[in-house]
Amino acid sequence: MDAHTAGGLDVITLGRSSVDLYGQQIGSRLEDMASFAKYVGGSPTNTAIGAARLGLKAGLITRVGADHMGRFILEALHREGIDTRGVVTDPARLTALVLLGIVDKETFPLIFYRENCADMAIDMADIDPAWLASARALVVDGTHLSQPGVYAASLEAIRQVKAAGGKIAFDIDYRPVLWGLTSRDMGEQRYVANPEVTQRLAVVTPLCDLIIGTEEEVRILGGSDDVITALKAIRAATDAVLVCKLGAEGCAIFDGAVPDRIEDGLVVPGFPIDIMNVLGAGDAFSAGFLRGWLGGEDLATCGRWANACGALVVTRHSCAPAMPSFEELQAFLAIRHPMSPADQARLDHLHWSYTRHRDYEALMILAMDHRFQFEEMAADLGADMARISAFKRLALRAVDSLANGSAAFGVLLDGRYGADALSEAGHTTYWIGRPVEVPKSRPLRFETGADVGLELNTWPANQVVKCLVLYHPDDEETLRAEQERQLVILFDACRKSGHELLLELILPPDMPADKTTRSRGIQRLYDLGIKPDWWKLEPVTDPCIWENIDAAIAANDPLCRGVVVLGLSAPEDELLRAFEVAARFECVKGFAIGRTIFHDVAARWLKGEMDDAGAVEAMASKLSRLVTAWRDMRRRPVLASLKESVA
Repeated sequence: MDAHTAGGLDVITLGRSSVDLYGQQIGSRLEDMASFAKYVGGSPTNTAIGAARLGLKAGLITRVGADHMGRFILEALHREGIDTRGVVTDPARLTALVLLGIVDKETFPLIFYRENCADMAIDMADIDPAWLASARALVVDGTHLSQPGVYAASLEAIRQVKAAGGKIAFDIDYRPVLWGLTSRDMGEQRYVANPEVTQRLAVVTPLCDLIIGTEEEVRILGGSDDVITALKAIRAATDAVLVCKLGAEGCAIFDGAVPDRIEDGLVVPGFPIDIMNVLGAGDAFSAGFLRGWLGGEDLATCGRWANACGALVVTRHSCAPAMPSFEELQAFLAIRHPMSPADQARLDHLHWSYTRHRDYEALMILAMDHRFQFEEMAADLGADMARISAFKRLALRAVDSLANGSAAFGVLLDGRYGADALSEAGHTTYWIGRPVEVPKSRPLRFETGADVGLELNTWPANQVVKCLVLYHPDDEETLRAEQERQLVILFDACRKSGHELLLELILPPDMPADKTTRSRGIQRLYDLGIKPDWWKLEPVTDPCIWENIDAAIAANDPLCRGVVVLGLSAPEDELLRAFEVAARFECVKGFAIGRTIFHDVAARWLKGEMDDAGAVEAMASKLSRLVTAWRDMRRRPVLASLKESVA
């Protein structure tokens, strides 16, 4: 068995890794853009992420700086499941940056900040030869042939992979500005003829099994301004599969002799799509083609998958984050094109759901986002309001003492009194939620003011937006409509800002409820197009209620992360009875309990009857009992099922 088939990677990409700063004001000059969204970028890095999302085992060879942007890239790669053994942190160089703008469907200004950047110092001496040789395929890109050091590294990587029996794919990736052929403000220019560049790129051509490029890139590799002439020149040097990307028209594939006309090749048509941003589409195309090619699909299927991946990315405001999952790709291919708005909404939800990071089999949250309850307590006890913030930091220490770094724990903290604790929690692995509602507001109001979306853009990306709404499906029509309008606005704002949403649904205490009331409320919100990532629901002991809730979620959003049970200040024994019922349902992932844990402790601490260490210990002890009980109850149905299967 060859080394590359013995449990190694499907594909390793080699080359650029940068941070893309995308202008958020679409339709204006880069000079007039006032804010930028930060994404992982660089063609080989984008392709690695795209390949991983499509189900390939992917690795990356690059360098990043020993800086904040380098750490950002590494963390993103780890979340995507990329093997980073080939990613070297370079203390002497900075991570590359790119500023990008979207002016219109044809104009995408770019400024590359790559002078002596980290990824142009790739050295194969840093890479484990056995790891590299284990890959089924290596993808190299043309930019990394532009400098002597990375040129030599690319050729050495090719040699090692070919010696182990692996395949070589070449993404021509021609950016004239990165070869010094244009002024620095012309980063978007795609073609400048240059015989020296053609000669350098052509060294790789005979070594390849697959070559992918746009018409402009084919022209530079083949050394001719005529695409067919260039393709024939490339064919004279290699037997590789040649793929010429044709933009919206799709692609043309040549697995043998190149004909005299593009249309006489294997032309795979593109998809009718509304273009927002073409940047990154080529990297998605490469990932899609690789998914088919390495999976043994015929070339027409490879081209179709590649075109579809590119089409999905052009509808989005990013490169790497826009890469589709395999499930999303299959859903796109099943649609009758052109897409309807409903089709687009379904795809957007699939993309959102499959690209969320970290799965939760369990989630146990200490809820400390209370505001008016702490204010009332402090006022009643004559305590200084400023001490509330200090107590919330103690609560975080209580979670720390129990969690031991486990990502199954979480905290709910507000920005008013919990800001310091929120900042501390941001450096942990915890799930972090933050409230957005005005406490006790009915109809629902947001603390952020009228424009909740503007406020969410100031929140860290790892904070989950929590919204409590006192809601009943049989509310008076005007009240219900106003609350639902607010929830639709919030859901839309969360998706646009990239924040997950936890919707806490509590029935008004003065209104009647039966076994279907909660599930009817959930269904109504789903009917409005609201698909929260999490539900936070009241502790109930009637299994019929949970069955209805579970059925509503499964029917409308099987990709929902799940439900956490809230406490409503219930005594511990009542919560445990509710836990015992809720734990039987897969949709329930855990709990988010607050006052049951902290209320008595906070009162004693504010009165001076308990010191910091005692408060931390007391809260940790109460939280520990709930955690132990939940885990035990969660295991019981599993154990019972195992016993039945054995019997």
